[in-house]
Amino acid sequence: MRMTGRTRTATLLLVLLVLVGACTRECAAFAPAGLRPEELQVRPQKNRQASGHPHPMLQRSRQPTTSLEFAGLEGAWESYLDALEADPLLVKSVTAGVILGAADLAGQAIQSTNDEDAGGVDIARFARFAFFGFILQAPWNHAYYLLLDGALPPTEDPFTATTGVKVLIDQFVQAPIFTVIIFAFLGFLEGKTSEEIKQQLDDDYKDTMIANWKLWVPATAVNIAFCPPILRVLFLNCVFFFWSIFLSLKLNKAEDITGSEE
Repeated sequence: MRMTGRTRTATLLLVLLVLVGACTRECAAFAPAGLRPEELQVRPQKNRQASGHPHPMLQRSRQPTTSLEFAGLEGAWESYLDALEADPLLVKSVTAGVILGAADLAGQAIQSTNDEDAGGVDIARFARFAFFGFILQAPWNHAYYLLLDGALPPTEDPFTATTGVKVLIDQFVQAPIFTVIIFAFLGFLEGKTSEEIKQQLDDDYKDTMIANWKLWVPATAVNIAFCPPILRVLFLNCVFFFWSIFLSLKLNKAEDITGSEE
């Protein structure tokens, strides 16, 4: 049976809401009181490297039950952590590519519910967002959080001046710069000229940043305060699903208007 655009959107949103909820609960479990960040444990120790060097992935004490166990996803979560430990940048990039591609599909489904004349899935548009997640969004945030945590190490108490400063840096220094890069990167992939990208920034940048701060200030505070460094990009990717729907609709608005006028 063929799903309607509304059904596809609802299904995608439900899956991501479950993922965000599970990720948030798991992240919160990584910050037990009385432990320094370097002592936080992600999961039980496994025999890793024959050399005896400690694995870069931190560990956490086993919880009696978790949201992932209730959902029957504990094995998948363990496998994901194994891959994340082995090649963090690649795994973060693939995860971002999948999530951002799915976000664009959700955006297209939303558009199709509002436009009966809309055609099928725009594969090129989907590929642009998936490529953006894989090649830019995840590597950028991987490197950015390494620099941020190197300059301002995580604190034992999540509610500290350090956390506040990191949120301010993230949202009022990093975010404005990265948003310009997003507009330019996706614009060039679409074949837009520099003048067209500049015009889109003039038209949409201010509204985009206001919407960004409404979502990302609280999300970034949760991410920095409660998520261990190794899982920050994953949490960000989960929230970025919803942000990417907004970006997908926003960045393709002018194109849709132009097409309707023709």
